[in-house]
Amino acid sequence: SLLRIPQSEFLKTFEIAIQLGAILSVVVLYWRSLVIDREMAKRVVAAFIPTALIGLILYKFIKSFLLGSETIVIWSLLFGGIFIIVFEMWYQKQPTRKEEETISYTQAFIIGLIQALAVVPGVSRSAATIIAGLSMGLSRRKIVEFSFLLAIPTMAAAVALDLLKSALSFTGSQVLYLLVGFTVSFAAAILAVKFLLSFIKRNNFILFGIYRIILAILFLAMYRL
Repeated sequence: SLLRIPQSEFLKTFEIAIQLGAILSVVVLYWRSLVIDREMAKRVVAAFIPTALIGLILYKFIKSFLLGSETIVIWSLLFGGIFIIVFEMWYQKQPTRKEEETISYTQAFIIGLIQALAVVPGVSRSAATIIAGLSMGLSRRKIVEFSFLLAIPTMAAAVALDLLKSALSFTGSQVLYLLVGFTVSFAAAILAVKFLLSFIKRNNFILFGIYRIILAILFLAMYRL
């Protein structure tokens, strides 16, 4: 919207499909965890199942009514930012407890359910899964890594479903746009994942909550919503 690109079915597909680049960056960084740690891979599958079912059931509604709505994105940014800050303030006041480094199948399934909230544009998939994990006693490092791993089947399935339904209608130039978006997404995600892993060693996520609120206020002023 800021770039004045008119909404179209291709643009909605583009916004989904370029996340293949981000998925590939996670594969490059974490392939050992999936290949060597079979138990972790099984838990990723357990978390993916509820998200996949919800996404498949709501696909038409998401594509037709949620994607492309600036109003939904802005309010999701605002309330999501407030929630992150409130959660972190609550979390810091909790008694010190031993943080779990092992994710159970039940925890994985619940994290997958919470991840499904990200079908709403503006809701952060990673924030939803990380907050869910922290609330269940998982260590910050473990749930962040699990969130990244869970992104692989989640986003791959979302992209595959959308391309299966719409890829045949793309023109040659549109395919080129997808390739450019994919490449830039891959490079940006590599940097973002490395930054976040370094950031969480010393910080919580309050800064990201503040960032979301500021962004939402700026957009509210621009769009006068």
